[in-house]
Amino acid sequence: MAQSAIEVPPKGGFNFDLCVRNDMLTKKGVQLPSYRKTGTTIVGLVYKDGVVLGADTRATEGPIVCDKNCEKIHYMAPNIYCCGAGTAADTEAVTDMVSSQLNLHRYATGRQSRVVTALTLLKTHLFSYQGHVSAALVLGGVDVTGPHLHTIYPHGSTDSLPYATMGSGSLAAMAMFESQYREGMTREEGIHLVSEAIRSGIFNDLGSGSNVDVCVITKDKTEYLRNHMLPNPRTYVSTRGFSFAKGQTEVLSTKIKQLRERVVEVAVEGADAMEE
Repeated sequence: MAQSAIEVPPKGGFNFDLCVRNDMLTKKGVQLPSYRKTGTTIVGLVYKDGVVLGADTRATEGPIVCDKNCEKIHYMAPNIYCCGAGTAADTEAVTDMVSSQLNLHRYATGRQSRVVTALTLLKTHLFSYQGHVSAALVLGGVDVTGPHLHTIYPHGSTDSLPYATMGSGSLAAMAMFESQYREGMTREEGIHLVSEAIRSGIFNDLGSGSNVDVCVITKDKTEYLRNHMLPNPRTYVSTRGFSFAKGQTEVLSTKIKQLRERVVEVAVEGADAMEE
C-alpha cells in the first residue's frame, strides 16, 4: 500500500508567498493598507565634556495630537540615554528591553555599561525584524572610552557622528547644526544649540511640537532637563472667579413663568389599609 507523501514546509530562509498574494490582490483592485506616518524631532551632539540629547514632546496619531508632553528620551543606563522616533510602543519596548539587558550585564560584571554594547543590542534586534519594528533611535552616552553618539535606523544600520538628527523634523534641525555646530563646544553652547534645533523642528514640522526636553551626559553625572523650554505653553480657560462686567452682555427680554405642581390622587380598589 503506497503511503501518501506529506508536504513539509522548508526550514529557514524567506517566504515570499504573501508577496504573490498581495500582488494578486492589487491586480484585482484591492487597496492595501498604507503605513501610518509619525512625526518627531530628536537630535544629539558631542561637546567637549560629553553628549547632549534633545527631543520634542508631541505624540501624534495620524492627524491627531494625542499627547502634548510625552517623554521621548529613554533611560538605558546611568551613563547612556536614547531618543526614540517612530511608533511610540516600539521605541519604548525596544529601549526597555535593552535597558534590562544592560542592567543584568552590570550585575554580572560589576562594571559600567559601554555605549557600544547598547548599540550592538539595539541594531541586532532591529535588523532581525527587517524594519518591521518602527524605531529610529539616537543613542548617546559617555563611558571609559569617552563620549559617543550613534544613530540607529529601523532596519538596523547605524552611524557614528559628532551630531545627528532623526524624525520628520530632522531636516529643519539639521539646518541648525550644519550652520552653527563646531568642535569643542561648552556645555551651555551645546544645550543652546540642541534647544534651537528642536525649536526649529517644532515650528517647521507638523508632527513635532510642544516642549523641548534635553539630556546632558558627562563622565561624572547625567542631567535630564525635563521641559527645558516651553515654546508652545498649553493654556486652559479658567472657570474659577471668572465673571463678566455689568452691561457687557445686553439682555433683550426677560420672561418668567411659574410652574405649578399638579397632584393626582389614584384610588386602588381591594388594597388592604396599612397600619402603623
